[in-house]
Amino acid sequence: MQYKTVEQLERRAKVQRDGPAIHRAMSRVERLERWAQLLERKPHRRLNVLWETEYQRPVERAAMRCDNSALTVAFENPEFRAAGLADDTFETAKRFFSLSDRELHEIVCSCRFGQFLEARDAAAAVRRTLRRPSGMGVFSRVIRYLGF
Repeated sequence: MQYKTVEQLERRAKVQRDGPAIHRAMSRVERLERWAQLLERKPHRRLNVLWETEYQRPVERAAMRCDNSALTVAFENPEFRAAGLADDTFETAKRFFSLSDRELHEIVCSCRFGQFLEARDAAAAVRRTLRRPSGMGVFSRVIRYLGF
C-alpha cells in the first residue's frame, strides 16, 4: 500500500474534504417537505416560538431567532447546512425555504401557537404552506389594491 499526502492526491484527483457532495439543489417543495419530515421525527418535541414576528420592524424580524425553535430543527440538519442554511434566524430561513414573511410567520410565530408548540404542529404548518398555491391570486391583488 502506498501512502500519499492530501496535497499529492489533489494533483491526481479531485479531493473532497467536507463529506459527500449534494448532487443537485433541492427545490422549494423538496426543502419544505424535508423540513416537515425532520419535525415529524420527534412529533412531541416541545419547540419555542418567535415572539410576535408581525409586530417587529423588518430589521429586527430578520434577526429574530430563539433556541430550540422549528428553525433550529432545520438548522440542525447537516443536509440543509451544506445546501446553504447559514443559521436559524427568521431572514435566513425565509430565504432558504423561499417563504414570504407571512408564510414563515404562520409556521413559527407565538400568535399562532402560544409560548410553545409541538414539532408535529410545526410540521403541519409547513405542510399547509406546501398546499397553498404560490403567488397572489386576483382576489388577493384586488384586496391589496383597495387597501384592506
